[in-house]
Amino acid sequence: MKAAVLHEFKKPLALEDVPRPSIDASEVLIRVEVCGVCHSDLHIADGDWPPFSGITKIPLILGHEIAGRVVEKGFAVQELQIGDRVGVPWIHWTCGECEFCREGNENLCARQKITGVMVDGGFAEFMKAPASHAVRIPDGLSAVEAAPLFCAGVTVYRALKQARISPGQRLAIFGIGGLGHLAVQLARELGAEITAIDTADEKLQLAESLGAANSFNAKSANVVKEFRAKGGVHVALVTSAAKAAYDTAFACVRPTGTLLAVGLPAENIGFPPILMAAKEVRIQASAVGTRQDLREVLAMASKGKVRCRVETRALSDANQVMDELRHGQVSGRIVLSWP
Repeated sequence: MKAAVLHEFKKPLALEDVPRPSIDASEVLIRVEVCGVCHSDLHIADGDWPPFSGITKIPLILGHEIAGRVVEKGFAVQELQIGDRVGVPWIHWTCGECEFCREGNENLCARQKITGVMVDGGFAEFMKAPASHAVRIPDGLSAVEAAPLFCAGVTVYRALKQARISPGQRLAIFGIGGLGHLAVQLARELGAEITAIDTADEKLQLAESLGAANSFNAKSANVVKEFRAKGGVHVALVTSAAKAAYDTAFACVRPTGTLLAVGLPAENIGFPPILMAAKEVRIQASAVGTRQDLREVLAMASKGKVRCRVETRALSDANQVMDELRHGQVSGRIVLSWP
């Protein structure tokens, strides 16, 4: 089968023929229809996250926003059938036994395996996955529409869900890319007053078309001054991977407000403790989502409440797409497909 393979950090992916995976009793083989390209794929390929570099399988097939069909199943698999439409997210497998799994936080499983990091992902024609963790795609939702929800969608969904945003509260979304434009739609359903912040006018226009009440270009507007004039925001959601976005977002949060950390810069971020204490600001992070979170966001999408802006490209374009991500040239999401 064809696959885009990472052989060395910071080097281009190699498009090559590799053996088709073989499955065990509890796994399914999935013919990949499309796979989204996430900023996390870029971080993994470039070795930007040292803790992940130590657990990354090399050589590695990247990709963790997978949508396809079951073409083979192990003899012990009962929950899925040949021909079922399924997707595979960042969380490839969880143990179901550790403290976090028992608490309903399987996204924090101490023994989890990560798709496209610890095991091969979806930049390939076929991939295998545990049947227990391959999530059904609802009827009426295409593979192209569904794939980005397996990471970008579920990540911002869980973050907003955990923040418990109330109708009418002021929400600032920093970064209107793959995650950010989905966050606008999800926050709209929660009744938040949304302001979008980015450095690209076309992305801000997209945010307003999706439900943002206001938008600011961080290159030309004094974002902190604008928000302070309104008393600050109740929640600042940062989907950008830029450290500067975090610095600005922190200054925009009102006393007792929350900064939601979702975007993952390569470098560390930090905030002045004196200001955190003086304003009683909460710093809250969110790690992708559980299978239940994923089912909920897929259900919303199947009802037309959230829709990812998607561009389809060929697997052979994988390196070009990754380079476009490096330079912030992607609006919405790009998915790779096969003939």
